[in-house]
Amino acid sequence: MQDLSFISNMSDEDAYLFKRCVRRLLDTTFLVKDKEEKLYQFVASESNRYDMNQYLAVIGYKVVVEEQMGVAMLQPNDDDKETVGLKRLNLYHFDQRHMKLLLVLWLLFLERMGYEEAVYVTVGEIIDKCRLYDIELTPVEFKKAYATFRRFCLIDYSDDITKEDGAVRLYPSLQFCLDIGQLKQVMAEFVEQGDFEAADMADLEEAESEESDE
Repeated sequence: MQDLSFISNMSDEDAYLFKRCVRRLLDTTFLVKDKEEKLYQFVASESNRYDMNQYLAVIGYKVVVEEQMGVAMLQPNDDDKETVGLKRLNLYHFDQRHMKLLLVLWLLFLERMGYEEAVYVTVGEIIDKCRLYDIELTPVEFKKAYATFRRFCLIDYSDDITKEDGAVRLYPSLQFCLDIGQLKQVMAEFVEQGDFEAADMADLEEAESEESDE
């Protein structure tokens, strides 16, 4: 059993931040530095992250921080990844259309990614990219998908997303919301249809290479 006595030794402020971070991660999976800097910085502290992982290990989770991208994320604990009945409980099951839209957002993020500047696209640019791959969603389906993605700190927006000039911010957490297996599955459909571009496949292969190196 994990020793959780460290919790009683925390200052009131640290205990408060600890609880907020844990609850936020359990609810949204991601903490993004550009969105919630105070919570992210708390988790990014090595000592705080160690304590948090001691706590989360009890329920089969761990926190991983990607400092270069400014993203903290909840993942299954290594010891529990293959435990029957536990290994998929933390996953949100996107439907196929949402997965394809996520892929489009991921590709748009990669096209514009820089480590110093925020990444924005317009609703019109998203729609154009979807048309390129024959992804058809109704305005209601787009709106529902955007709301879901915002809940999980993948995107944010304040403009009217029903208009083509509405701005959508793409967070670096998009790079971690689908595993490589899921990406390959979706991309394979595009390849079969002849809709996929060589440059986009290169992006996937690069992402897969980086994941295998970790």
